[in-house]
Amino acid sequence: MNRALPLLLLLAGCGPLVEIGGNTPRPAALYTLSAAPPEAVPAGVQPIDLSKAITIDTPTLPGALQTVRIPVTVSDTSIQYVRDAQWAEQPNRLFQRLLADMLVHSGVAVIDQRSSGQSAQQRLTGQLTAFGVDARGSPQVRVRFDATLSGPDGIRQRRFEREAPVGDVAGAPVAEALNGAANRVAADVAAWVSSAG
Repeated sequence: MNRALPLLLLLAGCGPLVEIGGNTPRPAALYTLSAAPPEAVPAGVQPIDLSKAITIDTPTLPGALQTVRIPVTVSDTSIQYVRDAQWAEQPNRLFQRLLADMLVHSGVAVIDQRSSGQSAQQRLTGQLTAFGVDARGSPQVRVRFDATLSGPDGIRQRRFEREAPVGDVAGAPVAEALNGAANRVAADVAAWVSSAG
């Protein structure tokens, strides 16, 4: 008989060695981003210039943001997370969809390479380097996106950043403030992409 078998049976009876999510209770709500409605919706169907269409890659993330939790920078070397608050998905995927919504609202055709199998002539990539709370003074949310736009005319890069105060470092007010700051960053990116054409 294999001598390791009793040990394996003993470990199997102990349950999982790693428990995803730990023993913390599930949050009451999961937060997401939503695009602010456009100020004016053009009447009728507008023609789409496919030569100016764009594909948006999922932004990369630093380690502190590779989670559904909302980070709070409390010192230059310490990060905590908002208690009982989680995004519905990692913030880079939420931000990618927000960028797509904002670009469509501004009249730019967005081609989803995963669903269409096609790629546009322009491609927007980048890194979402800040997406959380900075509590090293008066608490504020910060969204920072380092964008790279590549296309037939070459490569352009630009950093976009917005901040907003937050009164209470708790799930709902932080998510609302981050949604507002992310919408402003996405609007800035959309204006920049539109000006490239």
